[in-house]
Amino acid sequence: MLLSSLAAMPTVDTDLWNWEGTPIIIGSCLFVLLVASRTIKYPHTGAKMPLPFSKSLFNNISVAGFLASMSFGHILGVLGVLALAGAGTFK
Repeated sequence: MLLSSLAAMPTVDTDLWNWEGTPIIIGSCLFVLLVASRTIKYPHTGAKMPLPFSKSLFNNISVAGFLASMSFGHILGVLGVLALAGAGTFK
């Protein structure tokens, strides 16, 4: 019964994923990680994040600091992508 109802639904030709904003989100995440590793008051408290970068680049940030940086980087990246999409840069 479920399959017959799915077969009767019309198909829509829309893109579900667009890769145009991906570099913006990656860049914002790395930027926030770079800034946060230097501005967090106690960046070495807790378990260390095993990043493949040199210790001087991201200051050997902890797991909690890394997760917080990535979360905030995604928020800023999504806001940037939405702003650029609203300005007509993306389709």
